[in-house]
Amino acid sequence: MPACSYLKEYTSFECGGDSRGGNTTFGSPQPQSSIAESYELVDYAKARIQQAESARDRRRESRRPEKYLRLAEADEMKFSHSIQFNAVPDWSSHYIAYSNLKKLIYALEKTIHRPPVGEEDAEQSPLIHSEDPDQIFQRALDVELEKISSFYQLKELEIYGEVSEFLKDEESYESENADQLDGADGGIPNAGGRASDRPRQGSVFRSFHSGRRASTVSKSIDEGVEDSDDDDDENTALTKSRVSLGKRTKSMPYDVHGGRSEDMRASTEFNKSARRNSNSYDDYAEQAFSAMYSSGITLKKRAISLFVQLCELKSFIQLNKTGFTKVLKKYDKICDRNLKAKYSEKFVAPAYPFKPETIKHVEDNIARLEQAYADVVTQGDVVVAKKELRLHLREHVVWERNTVWREMIGIERKAQAANMGLRRTLLGRDNDPAKARLQGDDAEDLEIKELETPVGRIRIPAWLYSSTMLTLVAIIAVFFILLYLPIMKKVEQQNCLAMLIFVSLLWATEVIPLFVTSLLIPFLCVVLRVVRSDDKPHHRLEAGPATKYIFAAMWTPVIMLLLGGFTVAAALSKYDIAKRIATFVLSKAGTRPRTVLVTNMFVAAFASMWISNVAAPVLCFSIIQPMLRNLPSDSDMSKALILGIALASNIGGMLSPIASPQNIVALQIMSPPPSWGTWFFVVIPVGIISILLIWVILLVSFKPGKGTTIVPIRPVKDKITGIQWFISLVTLGTIILWCVSHQLEWLFGDMGVIAIIPLVLFFGTGILTKEDFNNFLWTIIILAAGGLSLGKAVNSSGLLHTIANAITARVEGFSLYGVLVVFASLILVVATFISHTVAALIILPLVHSVGMGMDEPHPNLLVMGSALMCSAAMGLPTSGFPNMTAIMMEDSQTGQRYLQVKHFISRGIPSSVVTLVVVVTVGYGLMLIVGM
Repeated sequence: MPACSYLKEYTSFECGGDSRGGNTTFGSPQPQSSIAESYELVDYAKARIQQAESARDRRRESRRPEKYLRLAEADEMKFSHSIQFNAVPDWSSHYIAYSNLKKLIYALEKTIHRPPVGEEDAEQSPLIHSEDPDQIFQRALDVELEKISSFYQLKELEIYGEVSEFLKDEESYESENADQLDGADGGIPNAGGRASDRPRQGSVFRSFHSGRRASTVSKSIDEGVEDSDDDDDENTALTKSRVSLGKRTKSMPYDVHGGRSEDMRASTEFNKSARRNSNSYDDYAEQAFSAMYSSGITLKKRAISLFVQLCELKSFIQLNKTGFTKVLKKYDKICDRNLKAKYSEKFVAPAYPFKPETIKHVEDNIARLEQAYADVVTQGDVVVAKKELRLHLREHVVWERNTVWREMIGIERKAQAANMGLRRTLLGRDNDPAKARLQGDDAEDLEIKELETPVGRIRIPAWLYSSTMLTLVAIIAVFFILLYLPIMKKVEQQNCLAMLIFVSLLWATEVIPLFVTSLLIPFLCVVLRVVRSDDKPHHRLEAGPATKYIFAAMWTPVIMLLLGGFTVAAALSKYDIAKRIATFVLSKAGTRPRTVLVTNMFVAAFASMWISNVAAPVLCFSIIQPMLRNLPSDSDMSKALILGIALASNIGGMLSPIASPQNIVALQIMSPPPSWGTWFFVVIPVGIISILLIWVILLVSFKPGKGTTIVPIRPVKDKITGIQWFISLVTLGTIILWCVSHQLEWLFGDMGVIAIIPLVLFFGTGILTKEDFNNFLWTIIILAAGGLSLGKAVNSSGLLHTIANAITARVEGFSLYGVLVVFASLILVVATFISHTVAALIILPLVHSVGMGMDEPHPNLLVMGSALMCSAAMGLPTSGFPNMTAIMMEDSQTGQRYLQVKHFISRGIPSSVVTLVVVVTVGYGLMLIVGM
């Protein structure tokens, strides 16, 4: 076969004559000079795929040798990790070089999609541009296949030889064992005929374990205690058996000679002779059984070692076969080829390690070894033998598919919730992952500062002087001032006002986590006694009734609706249904930058409708990875794509009741809550117009089409499985029930009850696991629950009614439209600087009360308009989950973030303003039409 060295900075390939490479390294990437990261193929023509496009790119290449292994799609199961943790350490260099093959795939992808160059660019053109990518990749696969086959055949020969030798030794041991037992029974060693003429059940070693079975083997299996190489329990068992045998041998002189005691006492000489014979036989028996004991233990350890090696050999076949399947599938997907079926059938399947008879031969040897172990150790019980042998195997590590919520947790841990440098906690510790303590680092001492006082210097922890602590102290001071400063006439309203401002300041400054503040609300409600009875005349509730009242407000059907939305999102993401739909749509967008950008934005908005705008950006950013890989690091198209998806996801947060937490809060406040059909009638036109206007802003500001080549998105070609059909049908049925929930109120009562259906079906059938349930964003759920309890407390105390009356008097001359503009603008500003959900929790109850107090009440119109503006606040990186996710997106080659704060300010603020205009014009008209 003609060969060539495919030299590319991404692949670490080198020319070589007789040696073969392709070794896989595990863990962190190694330098290119490392032999474990290189391919050495046979010389073809000293050719390489493309030099660096410019001097700037060359300089950049020299600074990023360790960045290339980070090129992996976010949703891909990490098979390279599976090899790393499941491979036999001594064989690690002989497994398929999965990471190197992935790098080769990405290099070929860039070559395939590189735009044609003119004659003047000959220096930058690839020297083997006419080379078929299939041939290049197939040569790399051939090297891997040859490497794996050669090593397997050598290792198989070695292990099978040891197995054959062990089986011979086991047969010999059984024969000697049987002879020794007959010698003991007959009084004359080795004088009982051939071992083959006697049953194997007479094995002396087997009798060693007859008394041990209940106390060692069964006990260790039942209790799950892993066997080890220590001989303590083996010594114990064998010693017991030897004692019993020793007792038997002490009576053997009498039994052997058959004389009676009076005859033996009659002859002194005979007694002396008998004692000498007895003592010599005891010594001989002791030595014989000691030798048998040592041989038995040695055989047992050899059997365990060979069993482990055979299982490792079987795992070697399985891992490498899976590796070829996955890497061929990845090549076909990324490069849009059809090599998998052809290469697998022609080369992988006929290869010696992957033939059916090869794996059967391994399994046969494992079965023979299990039987031999059973004969020697467990009295022929193969079931017990298998259990004992399997205790010595390592657990096979499997990487399961992630749900989008698990990926969100990973992003949050990495980015510390994209807090833009505000990483310090209350105790002053820095949560920056880059400064985390690593293995071998010294423990970080608590920083101490000295304070000068009249009585001398006092050493105080530095965190007491931190800005976070000072902010917290100031907020607490404001809280106590408000408690005792007479503002309201009634005590419960005075206390509730202090609590409301205290909680709002904690949420706005985030000196403690948002969900912790939410957990503080029921405590304050009970201690401050802000809750009153619902029946008139109102009176303050005591601690007991207030506790029941406030906790009942935390868990409502709205929380179940939020959980149902999380469940649907987890199932759609875990089984790639959402990705399949998104890639199908994006594959139709072509390669024109403008079209690709607007298509990605609408896909992000549509995904936000059903899996929430918290999860949709994570999904969409993983889908566009092929585009980002093949765009220059400083491309404006990359920035436009990422920012466009984030802004569109914010708009998508208003498109359905389950699209964002603030919509859930609005549904709880509105009375009666609008149906899904009414919601769609209002928000879909508003969302479409807003996205198109934001698209224009991005086109004008970024000019992404200038000199940009787009790699098309490939649709998923796998067949739809039964589980995917089931998830799709359950999801569709749940959405339909939500849409007609008002008509079915007599049956279900509330949309939250309908949300239980996907929870039971997905978790009950095992489609989603307990771990998936634990990975839900419980901080958001607690935040929403705390906010609902705050709203209930403010309303119950009468404070909300008092404030609403005061505001209503101030806006008495305003029209409904004027009030909407005022509140929409107010909540836009507030939600830009604090969380969307927090803004909704604080302001929406007030908006509803003001709407109720107007001459022409339209509370639902004002609440819905304000809720839509919560989602439209996107002027800062911290304004909503989509922005937080987008700011953390990094170039996999340079490690630099695609977006900076200035990009959000310069594009996000205009986008928020145009959305405000759309909501107070188009949205206002549509809400009037539906009778809000």
